[in-house]
Amino acid sequence: MQIREYSLTPGWFPRDPDEVTSILKDFNTEKTDARSSRAAIAPHAGWYYSGRIAARAVSSLSADAQTIVVIGGHLPGGSPALFAMEDAVRTPFGHINIDKDLRSILMTDLICEEDRYRDNTVEVLLPMVHYFFPKANLLWLRLPADMRSFDAGKSISAAAANLNRKVNVLASTDLTHYGPNYGFTPYGIGQKALKRVREENDANFIKAVESAKADEVLLCAQRDNSACSAGAVLGVLGFADAEKLGKAQLIEYDTSAAADPGKIPESFVGYFAAKL
Repeated sequence: MQIREYSLTPGWFPRDPDEVTSILKDFNTEKTDARSSRAAIAPHAGWYYSGRIAARAVSSLSADAQTIVVIGGHLPGGSPALFAMEDAVRTPFGHINIDKDLRSILMTDLICEEDRYRDNTVEVLLPMVHYFFPKANLLWLRLPADMRSFDAGKSISAAAANLNRKVNVLASTDLTHYGPNYGFTPYGIGQKALKRVREENDANFIKAVESAKADEVLLCAQRDNSACSAGAVLGVLGFADAEKLGKAQLIEYDTSAAADPGKIPESFVGYFAAKL
């Protein structure tokens, strides 16, 4: 069996299963979020910054899924879709098997390549996926920031129906990366900048997601630099449209500035969780 090993350093998430379990229990998501959604959107920063918000998204997914499709991004428009081609993926709880049947069907529908790259968008969420879905299989997929990804989401729905497979889909994106660290400072720095990012850039993107308008989601991401992995969001919206899941509901929003409430950092990132 070929297993995809960790590519991220331990600072992104713990490697010890007891520590992972303890952290996720401390987040208390199972008491605040009913496990009833078929699709969700989660952030993908290190757990110190966005772990609790991400866990709320993952734990909102219905518990009876046989396969969890985790869609990452960090791919510009025009890129091929990327699949993990291993048999399984390492997590602190052992390994999650890849749903090779689902992958095979989708690879005939999408322009795709093997994901050979170090990237956090999928990997950082997998310990949570494995914790909440210990018996489910996984599909690792990254999608580009163009409208083909909306159609890819529809293809996931069709492939799951073909296999009579109960599938949940989890999209992975952060929101605005603001400040000198990211070369993006149109509002200067300080409290005013944080307020404008929260109330304009990030709020407009979330509103577009809630409206289920895929073209508006892509426009906001490109115009406002308000999402680093818009393709992942387009994929989950395409799946939701095909499955007639209705519109997205915001679970929680915040920024990395919340990690140090006594200080307004020059650079920060927006995070949100939503469910469908």
